[in-house]
Amino acid sequence: MEDEKQTIHKRRVRYSGTHPRTFQEKYKEQDPEKYGDTIEKVIRKGSTPAGMHLPICVREILDFLQIRPGQKGLDATLGYGGHTTEMLNCLNGQGHVYALDVDPIEIKKTKKRLAERGFGEDILTIRQINFADIDIVAQEAGKFDFVLADLGVSSMQIDNPERGFTYKFEGPLDLRLDPEKGISAAERLRGIQEEELTGMFEENADEPYAREIAREIVRRNRKKEPIETTVQLKEAIENALSFIPEKERKEAVKKSCQRCFQALRIDVNNEFEVLYSFLEKLPEVLVPGGRVAVLTFHSGEDRLVKRFFKTGKKKGLYSEISDEVIRPSAEECARNPRARSTKMRWAVRA
Repeated sequence: MEDEKQTIHKRRVRYSGTHPRTFQEKYKEQDPEKYGDTIEKVIRKGSTPAGMHLPICVREILDFLQIRPGQKGLDATLGYGGHTTEMLNCLNGQGHVYALDVDPIEIKKTKKRLAERGFGEDILTIRQINFADIDIVAQEAGKFDFVLADLGVSSMQIDNPERGFTYKFEGPLDLRLDPEKGISAAERLRGIQEEELTGMFEENADEPYAREIAREIVRRNRKKEPIETTVQLKEAIENALSFIPEKERKEAVKKSCQRCFQALRIDVNNEFEVLYSFLEKLPEVLVPGGRVAVLTFHSGEDRLVKRFFKTGKKKGLYSEISDEVIRPSAEECARNPRARSTKMRWAVRA
C-alpha cells in the first residue's frame, strides 16, 4: 500500500477578546481580496489595515504627472503598489511602467498582487534595485516621461513586528529595508560612541534629548547589556527621559521613540546618501518636458529635494518647479492619519 501524503490543517492564530490585537492575529486585514468589508471598516476608522499600505496624494500626483496612454514611467519606490496601479490605469494598456524596490520580502507579494490585477510584463517591469541606481534602469529602459518617488516607509514594514520598525511591538531591532544586506540597527548601536550617536539623533531626526538618550545606550553597552529589541530601545529612552515631569513624560517618550527609530532607520539604510544620488541623476533620466513628483515625510528629506530642484532650475535642468509644498487634503488625513506629515514637490525637465 502506497503512503499517502496528508495535508496538515493549520489553524489560524486565535485571539482573546472580541478584536485582534497583534499583527499575526489580524488575518482578515491581510487578505483584502477576501475580506473587503473588514478592510473598509478599518479604513473608515482612520486606521491602516495590517499588511496594507494606502497610497498618499494620489489625486495630486496624477493631476501633476498628466499621464497619457503610450508614455513610459518609473515608480522609484514600488511598496504595496498603490501608486503603480493608479499610474498603470492611466496608461490604459498602452505604454510601460518600471517599478523599483529594495525590499525582497514585499516585492514578491506586490508583484503577485499586480499580476492578479492583470498587469503583466507587457506593461509592467518590476526590479529589485535601489532607486539610487535609476541611471542603470534608464540604460535598459530609456528615458522616462514621468517619475514618482514616495520616500515613506510602507505600512507593511511598520506594522510587522519581525521587521523591527516600530517601538509599539516587541521585535528584533532591525530597521533594514533589505534585511539581506548591511547591518541591523541593533548591530549599529553595539559599538557606537556617544558623540556619533548624539549626532545621528540630532541630524536625522532633530531629537531634542539626543545626548541623554545616546548616553543611556552607550552606558548599557558598557555594562554588557546591548540593545537587541525594539522594546529594549524604548525602555532605554524611557530611562533616559526619567528626569521629565511625570505628567509630560509619556508624550515626550512617545515622540522621542518616533524620532530615534526614524534616525536609526535613516542611518542603517543610508537614506540621505540614496536620495542624494537619486536627485543628482534624476534630470538625465527624464525626457524633455518629463515630470517628476517626490513625496517626503520629514524635514531632512524635504530640504534636500527643495535644494536640488531649486539648483536644477538655476542650471536650466528644470523649466518649472513647485514654489510651495503640496499637502494631502484634510479629508485624506482623516481617512489615513499616516498621510499627515507628507509633503509633495515636483519639477518639469527643461
